[in-house]
Amino acid sequence: MILYEAADSGNCYKVRLLLGQLGISYERVELDVIDRSDRPQRLGALNPALRVPTLVLDDGRPLAESGAILWYFGDGTQYVPEDPYDRAQVLQWMFFEQYCVEPNIAVLRFWKKIAKLTPGPGEEKAKADAGAEALAAMESYITGKEFFVGEVYTIADIALYGYTHVADEGGFDLGLYPELMTWMTRVEGQDGFVRIGD
Repeated sequence: MILYEAADSGNCYKVRLLLGQLGISYERVELDVIDRSDRPQRLGALNPALRVPTLVLDDGRPLAESGAILWYFGDGTQYVPEDPYDRAQVLQWMFFEQYCVEPNIAVLRFWKKIAKLTPGPGEEKAKADAGAEALAAMESYITGKEFFVGEVYTIADIALYGYTHVADEGGFDLGLYPELMTWMTRVEGQDGFVRIGD
């Protein structure tokens, strides 16, 4: 199995985290997130969006988008609940992450830490405000809870953790969200946990 990825990408990290926790071995192929000129040749036949992560299963079938990959490998394991409502809640938080966390927190982090870009002040403020709203929503929800769905660690936690734990690299003060900080410590205490740089 081959994972086309970028080590600094939170979306790619989510996949590595779950595969590590499941003890699944794979080959990593690093792609540049700044110079994407080779993407059509490397990923064109596998993922028309030319994005990472893109996974190639042992039988040659490709699978893209972090949420889809998490669901593919998590379903049938302890990381995806059996109860239909809990399963829907896992998806709810995964959709929230891609709609509210990734477009704001991940983008600001990319601009500042990876691409070293200076966005316009209006652009940066819009992303910062929306990212802060996402963090506040997560802080409010996780207060008094162990994890985001059914009080057990699921792929919803993996999806949310991917960019939340590095939000400070985008300029967010995680100290303002003590419940999230405690939740992140619980995530980091799970069996098979790997760090984003591993």
